[in-house]
Parts: sequence; structure tokens; C-alpha cells
Amino acid sequence: MQIQILHNPRCKKSRDAVEYLESNELPHIVIKYLESPLCREELEAIIQKLGVGPQGLVRKKEKIYREMKLDEKTLTDKQWINLLVENPKLIERPIVIKGAKAVIGRPLENVIEFLT
Repeated sequence: MQIQILHNPRCKKSRDAVEYLESNELPHIVIKYLESPLCREELEAIIQKLGVGPQGLVRKKEKIYREMKLDEKTLTDKQWINLLVENPKLIERPIVIKGAKAVIGRPLENVIEFLT
């Protein structure tokens, strides 16, 4: 079963996860989601595989999060998904997907546990 990783090369945690996959010779596909943004359906499928709500994917330390004052807003799941599709920088990373399950790779131990 092919492993996929949603990857941002500028993110240390994301680079660490890719390095782990490569050093352990685990076949994988790298998805640079900032270059090729996810559509709504893809994001919804990932959310389902993660078993979290859309808000669980939000990077609260991103500048755009503060600028949009998202901590002061109450959004529905649909609104969060729309926001993440329109602003992929807000998506937590890395996300490792294998079959019907996925995990947010922060910390790297999450990835290691998930794949072993």
C-alpha cells in the first residue's frame, strides 16, 4: 500500500518525515500541497482518514491565522474546510496517509508509530 505525504519543503517537521520515509526505504509519494492545492473532496477525505474535525488541521501559529483573527471566530466545519482549501498554508503538516488512515506528523514519532 503506497504511502502519501502532504509536504511543505520549507517546514522542518515535514522534511524530517520525508527523510524518515527515505532512510527507511518506504515507498511514498510526496504531495507538495502548496504547489498543487487540495480540492474540497480531497481535503474532506483526509479529514475522515485522520478522524479529526477540520479545525484540528489548522495551523494556529501561521501569520494568516492571526491576520484573519480566526481565534475570535466560530466557524462551521464547512466554513473551516472552505478556508483550508482557499488558504492551504493553514493546513497542519506533514500529513502521512496510508490506506484508509492518516496521521499528522507532529511530532515525527506520530509517523513512526503510525507506520510500524
